[in-house]
Amino acid sequence: MDDVVVIDTLAAVTAVSVLAAVLVGLFPRLPVPQVVLLLAGGMLLGPSALDVGTAQDVRVLADVGLGFVFLLAGYELDPRLFREDAGRRALLGWTVSLLLALGVVGLLHAGGVVEAFLPVALGLTTTALGTLLPVLREKGLLAGRLGRYLLAAGGVGELLPVLAIAVFLGSQGRVAALVSLGAVAALALTLGLLRRGVRDGSRLARAVVAGQDATAQITLRATVLLLITLIAVTEQFHLDAVLGAFLAGMVLRRWVGGAAPQLEAKLDAVGYGFFVPVFFVASGMALDLGSIADAPLRLVLFFVLMLAVRGGPALLVYRRVLPLRQRAQTALVSATALPVLVALTEIGLRSGHMLPENAAALVGAGVVTVLLFPALAVALDRRPAAPAPVPAAGGPAGPA
Repeated sequence: MDDVVVIDTLAAVTAVSVLAAVLVGLFPRLPVPQVVLLLAGGMLLGPSALDVGTAQDVRVLADVGLGFVFLLAGYELDPRLFREDAGRRALLGWTVSLLLALGVVGLLHAGGVVEAFLPVALGLTTTALGTLLPVLREKGLLAGRLGRYLLAAGGVGELLPVLAIAVFLGSQGRVAALVSLGAVAALALTLGLLRRGVRDGSRLARAVVAGQDATAQITLRATVLLLITLIAVTEQFHLDAVLGAFLAGMVLRRWVGGAAPQLEAKLDAVGYGFFVPVFFVASGMALDLGSIADAPLRLVLFFVLMLAVRGGPALLVYRRVLPLRQRAQTALVSATALPVLVALTEIGLRSGHMLPENAAALVGAGVVTVLLFPALAVALDRRPAAPAPVPAAGGPAGPA
């Protein structure tokens, strides 16, 4: 009977993901990102509304979806960015955000509004780069100089909070967390060295190239194996898989070399086609709407703090390199948060240190940022539209 319930829930979750894609296709000017439709559909399916099922019913698939969110974000991020001005300013902006968050949340903690000091403070410094990627890529905001600054700001806002989670909020203590970070770094280094060791003309290289398409799909299967292995290991040792997935994505682009565009398209198809929508629908199902309704001002408070603490520093940090409009876009993108918030609130609730109403309000505020900020950032974009090609009189023009 339990299996039937899980399958029924998965069918409903999949239906929501299809419906969201259809709505976006039918109404391309709909000012609502697809991820918001997925979250809203999850809320409708969850215990707070229709009670079709719970997030626990699809937890394994949702965990793989969360891993894909971070893997795809890491895959998009070029490590060389951090040696450029964009990376240095992104690090400075996040540091300022962290200091502001510690100060503000310290005051809230002293006033009895917040119990889980560190999870809430880190939550105010996060950026949902993996969530934003489809919107930014579709609207062309990742191209050009602005795209470099957006990617760097988003990457830092996703990577550094996850590092802090692993070190300070791991269930096995800081020593075990540092050991695990070293293991992940060693894995990344090993993958990089293996890539150098595999010559392009070797038998193994030829086998990989020959089997990366058609029915074999070697590179795609190996990537999925790596991701699921990371999730399985972190489940076993009570660590979070998001850091490993993010770093794995950064290493993979370098590892596959010239096949990177083809692998990216396949990962998009598998991730965004199935696993990532399941994660967001499950996140909506897990949202405690009752707690938000009982204390709506907490959601408003966290929403304002996300914009001020995470987005505000961008207006100053990028003052000499970006015009005001692009700085505003960077601030809005930086202040958009959700996946890390979900992980933080789950950790806080499991440890018993976070109030349920604060957990719901944080995730709810993250949902609002995903709803509003990407749409506003796109609305601020004033790049001229590309002119439509004019066919020659008498038919399509050909080479002279």
